[in-house]
Amino acid sequence: MKLAELYRHVKPEAAKLEKEIEAAITSDHDVLEQTSAHILQAGGKRIRPVFVLLSAKCSSYEFDEIKKVAVPLELIHMASLVHDDVIDDADTRRGRETIKSRWDNRTAMYTGDFLFAKAIQKAAESKFLDVHPILSRAMREMCIGEIEQLQDQYHADQSLKDYLRRIRRKTALLISVSCELGAVVSGADDDLRRALKWYGYYAGMAFQVTDDILDFTGSEKELGKPAGSDLIQGNITIPALYAMEEDAELNRMIRDYTNDPERVHLPMDDVIRRLRQTNAIFKSRQLADAYVNKAVMMLKPFASADTDSLIRIAHFIGGRRF
Repeated sequence: MKLAELYRHVKPEAAKLEKEIEAAITSDHDVLEQTSAHILQAGGKRIRPVFVLLSAKCSSYEFDEIKKVAVPLELIHMASLVHDDVIDDADTRRGRETIKSRWDNRTAMYTGDFLFAKAIQKAAESKFLDVHPILSRAMREMCIGEIEQLQDQYHADQSLKDYLRRIRRKTALLISVSCELGAVVSGADDDLRRALKWYGYYAGMAFQVTDDILDFTGSEKELGKPAGSDLIQGNITIPALYAMEEDAELNRMIRDYTNDPERVHLPMDDVIRRLRQTNAIFKSRQLADAYVNKAVMMLKPFASADTDSLIRIAHFIGGRRF
């Protein structure tokens, strides 16, 4: 089953949001127009707008208000990807050239800033006053998360707590905000709003843990990048942390590399083979499953066809293989 099948009933609205995102990135500057279109055309799951739609469906539903938060959330996500590619010195994303690769680093950074500005401009159209502090806090926390990721890069002495703190800001936060804002603009009561916010947080944590598993289990064709790319870029994720606890030789290999990445070659095929021989993937999946179960439990008291869609998406996120 594909993810899109789980939200088939909001597909017309999702298609409208795609058009709204296209319209939002227009610019009277040719380069910004081209670079923004480039990241948009790279595709993606658009899960943040979908979470807004489905969360809003749990209460009243007004598309004109929904788009004023769904579009900014996707623009913020796109901006963070553009900046990430500069930080990670990534040449490809989803099998396409990155903006920094096709143009240059400065153009990429300004494109990210432009998308952030467009997000703020669009969100300012919302009549719901809660939208602005929620979005501004999210953007602030994401920036802190980027700094933390830089500080943790090529740092082998990390704990599970360090990793979870990082992915909370990197991924879970924006998905949580997507669900919360869907509730806000649909006039949901406080209990449902709180439940959707925490559902989004737990689903977002499961999503990122699963992404980090796939970095070691997926193929380059599935991932749109070579397997093990995160580790090569100095980002030590949960499967690597678990594997380093079990395999002393793998621990040594990763430490040697992170201590001197300019000189030491990391034989990724050997690293992946050794990692798969440990319990790291199994334990990482257990962690993702725990977050999925927490997400599901948040919505159990609000049983409906719409919360059922969100529950099925949470299970899909935790069980996906690419």
